[in-house]
Amino acid sequence: MIIEDYNYTKHWDKKYTSTNDEDLGWYEAAPEMTMRLVSKCALSEDAKILSVGAGTTTLIDVLIEEGYNNIIANDLSKVALEKLDERIVNMYGYNLKCITDDLTRPKRLNKLTNVDLWIDRAVLHFFLEQKEQQAYFDLIKQTVSRNGFVLIAVFALDGAQKCCNLNLKRYDVNMLQEQLGNAFHLVETFNHVFINPNGGERPYVYGLFQRKL
Repeated sequence: MIIEDYNYTKHWDKKYTSTNDEDLGWYEAAPEMTMRLVSKCALSEDAKILSVGAGTTTLIDVLIEEGYNNIIANDLSKVALEKLDERIVNMYGYNLKCITDDLTRPKRLNKLTNVDLWIDRAVLHFFLEQKEQQAYFDLIKQTVSRNGFVLIAVFALDGAQKCCNLNLKRYDVNMLQEQLGNAFHLVETFNHVFINPNGGERPYVYGLFQRKL
């Protein structure tokens, strides 16, 4: 059960302040599985790509290197986004649009429209309550364009029960499909065991969906 008065913003700000990016339990030097699905989308370079729960992900670096030029990064932690933005500016001179906002209580993200690709690499599973999950999927349906894509990587049913000392809700691809509804069809799915920086095995399920209605 989620702790109602727990300050999740403070939790994530503290984590990103106290831990080097390379030591974070979800750090990926090369997000190969995510990019495998991005390539399936065959997007134009100016496609609007939204990375939610982005933290300090190297995925943004790879997207820029692949030529994408309309990238938005979201996270609950302003600290994380400031670190990400500083790295991206220093390395690429790229003007990354960053949106600090809560996916379950959006005040800025809900103003976005015509998102061509929604990417979630490991944030959905932190939403334990049904109302939070509903808000998350409602936001997808509100912001993703027709023929747009939704890429979700989330802890599988046999995955970890906790991450960063927080409880998780685990998924299979059918659960994701049920939440997205008939307007989205499955393009590709696979299971992947992520090896974290400490050598731990973390089973994930990846799903790529396309909106048709």
